Amino acid sequence: MSSNVGLSTPRGSGTSGYVQRNLSSLRPRDTFAPYPTSELKHRQRQPNAEILEHDRLRQIEVQVFDLRDKLEDDGVDEDEIEEQTEALRRKLSDDADADEAGGKGGGGDRGKRGLKVHQVHELAKAKIEESERLRKALGIRDDYEEGSHWKRGQERLRDGLAAEARKDDGGARKERD
Repeated sequence: MSSNVGLSTPRGSGTSGYVQRNLSSLRPRDTFAPYPTSELKHRQRQPNAEILEHDRLRQIEVQVFDLRDKLEDDGVDEDEIEEQTEALRRKLSDDADADEAGGKGGGGDRGKRGLKVHQVHELAKAKIEESERLRKALGIRDDYEEGSHWKRGQERLRDGLAAEARKDDGGARKERD
């Protein structure tokens, strides 16, 4: 036997004397929250505007390079190639600006379906636009805070209990007088 735990001798006890910890014993829990509640609130990932702009310009340049490559293979004069590629670049840039000004967000109306997994900023932008459309469709206010209906219910319950306590406390005072 060690550390004065268990029986001094197992003789006559009907046991082997082996001591085990009681796993069914419940210890009282701490009264504080084990994690901060403010960090649990969902925050939408915001896309980086510079990366989105870079990708938009890159897509334009890819199309311009394809045209340049095709014209060089056809044997077109260098000055004519420059004119056509510059015209295409202006046209695509104007179209992208018009799409963005029209509210389509520069990516057209493809939504999340046309995006790859590695395009996280485009996905984040599409998700924000989708959430905004859904919020408008359901009539949810801009300043709505998730879970606020539970807080209002708890406040009403707390106010009701406080009013009852004041009422009971006031009745007890009258009886004492």
